[in-house]
Amino acid sequence: MSVAVEKTKEQVLKMGSKMACAGLVTGTWGNISARVPGENLYVITPSGIPYDVCRIMDLVVVDGGGRVIDGERRPSTELKMHLAIYNARADVGAIMHTHSDYAGALAVAGKPLPPILEDMVQLVGGEVPVARYARAGTANLAVAVVEALGDSNAVLLANHGLVGLGRTVEEAFQVCMVVEKSARVYTWASLLGRVNIIPPDEVAALRDAFLTSYGQPKKDAEHRAPGIGKI
Repeated sequence: MSVAVEKTKEQVLKMGSKMACAGLVTGTWGNISARVPGENLYVITPSGIPYDVCRIMDLVVVDGGGRVIDGERRPSTELKMHLAIYNARADVGAIMHTHSDYAGALAVAGKPLPPILEDMVQLVGGEVPVARYARAGTANLAVAVVEALGDSNAVLLANHGLVGLGRTVEEAFQVCMVVEKSARVYTWASLLGRVNIIPPDEVAALRDAFLTSYGQPKKDAEHRAPGIGKI
């Protein structure tokens, strides 16, 4: 396997541990995948192996058709969904599927998450829609997710959980974290009796600013002195 594949494996393994530690999943549920840069290959977590014992050798590499290229484990049962998203969205570099509490509550209620917080809008791009119910691991679910997603970076799966997308595995994780926080805030605000929605023109402006001017220039970030983090 290439250096790019091995580096992608390391990123997926690291984020699996962070996902579990953040409480976004319980047990062996949830899954992560990432597109290997420059190759028609994808790294995905294995089916049924807890994240705290998962190793590099347990990760599975598949091609665009789902054929296993490297690895002795069975890939996640949600492989069809991951590949369908990659095929529909060339901008997506990584996918994280979680079963967090507040996002799960909205998924059960069939309620989309409206654009209520700036960080959510910046990462997600607007509302988080709800995909119609389909059984986990099926081609039907894959179709339902792609139909509901549109240009959003997150989608709720009816009676199931959340899928977050990103350019990188780290960004997909951030999407899932921010959506879970936003779902919690939305639930509390609803109980208080009023939810103010960010208007569409402001949503577009916030998303554009995040994509074009947020953070440090790449060259500056690469040469930042050790120990100096971004604010």
